[in-house]
Amino acid sequence: MTTQLKPTLGALHLWGIAVGLVISGEYFGWSYGWGVAGTMGFLITSLLIAAMYTCFIFSFTELTTAIPHAGGPFAYSRRAFGETGGLIAGMATLIEFVFAPPAIAMAIGAYLNVQYPELDPRYAATGAYLIFMTLNILGVKLAAMFELLVTLLAVAELLVFMGVVAPGFSVSHFVANGWAGSDHFSMSSVSGIFAAIPFAIWFFLAIEGAAMAAEEAKDPKRTIPKAYITGIITLVVLALGVMFLAGGVGDWRTLSNINDPLPQAMKIVVGEHSGWMHMLVWIGLFGLIASFHGIILGYSRQFFALARAGYLPTGLAKLSRFQTPHRAIITGGIIGIAAIFSDGWINLQGMSLTAAMITMAVFGAIVMYIMSMLSLFRLRRSAPELERTFRAPGYPIVPAIALVLALVCLIAMLWFNPLIGGIFIVFMLAGYSYFLVTKTQRNNAPQDVLLMGEE
Repeated sequence: MTTQLKPTLGALHLWGIAVGLVISGEYFGWSYGWGVAGTMGFLITSLLIAAMYTCFIFSFTELTTAIPHAGGPFAYSRRAFGETGGLIAGMATLIEFVFAPPAIAMAIGAYLNVQYPELDPRYAATGAYLIFMTLNILGVKLAAMFELLVTLLAVAELLVFMGVVAPGFSVSHFVANGWAGSDHFSMSSVSGIFAAIPFAIWFFLAIEGAAMAAEEAKDPKRTIPKAYITGIITLVVLALGVMFLAGGVGDWRTLSNINDPLPQAMKIVVGEHSGWMHMLVWIGLFGLIASFHGIILGYSRQFFALARAGYLPTGLAKLSRFQTPHRAIITGGIIGIAAIFSDGWINLQGMSLTAAMITMAVFGAIVMYIMSMLSLFRLRRSAPELERTFRAPGYPIVPAIALVLALVCLIAMLWFNPLIGGIFIVFMLAGYSYFLVTKTQRNNAPQDVLLMGEE
């Protein structure tokens, strides 16, 4: 059985994957943060999270170039902390990448529902899964080229959005009721700033997923740093620009807690029947599609890497005749579609399906970020022989900033989202239970020099 992925991707492809994985976060999801923190409070949250991600990516790139592996964080943590460390990072990453797509698929459904009110967003979301799972199965080069195209269109559309709404921007609109529903800063404002963390993370969530395409990258030690550094700069500029301008075009409270804040913001400026408005709805779908399609690529590589190493059923590591992990792609899709139709338990959280899926994905991301930064510190000491063609600038301060901010985020999220945090822990324990009873499976898995550190 073939279990090696073929290197076909260049730096531009990887930039497209890195930015495309994330860019839907600029189109929807973040405005839920306004609902709990207000515009001013959420601006502070977003700046802190942008700082965390910038420090994280500059540090994470060292790991990705030193250990170019489809498992990404799973591979780094297993090399640093052994099998249990790999399990924690691998399961957390899998949860992040499996629960982000249902949220994006529902947003695709919401955008289509704007044009076709009779269309059930859940069925539109399911259709999106079927289309883009198929595209991913047909080959990574085709998938990456499509990802690059839709990412470029999505970036261009965000720039158009900012240009169109900028004349309607007013600072007075942005700051009105800007502190968790009040005009003045108070202790409840502090609470809102921390409660909004998942939605600020959504601006940048999954950029690390490009690491899972490292085995399929040509010259990863050179191409990955270029992709990551230009990618994080692109995303910080777009995130802050979109949020700031959208918040100043009118009463921002009408844009919070909805899945299509950009079309609604543009409607305030240009009217419901403007050609700009309809263009945003249709081209805006490219932003959602870019992330949805890219995260399917990411979760499939994580399933593949964990299965190849014996942490999941080994059948998930089987490759199709197109050299893609088709079983892994299908498995993640089944879970995502089931999540879309799981409205019942979501109501227990007092939040929408989309907000709950975002929060669950962010729990996985934050645990993975913590494990990755700990792995960086550990491997600097335990594996000095690794070829580090890119070294984290400002070490140890820059990765320490990322680690401390990630820990603060995790504590805040557990405080404000105890029920979803509890469900996340149950998923992690389920993975650990499987881990305990499959030692023989792991022992029989193919040996991996990058994971085990063998010469």
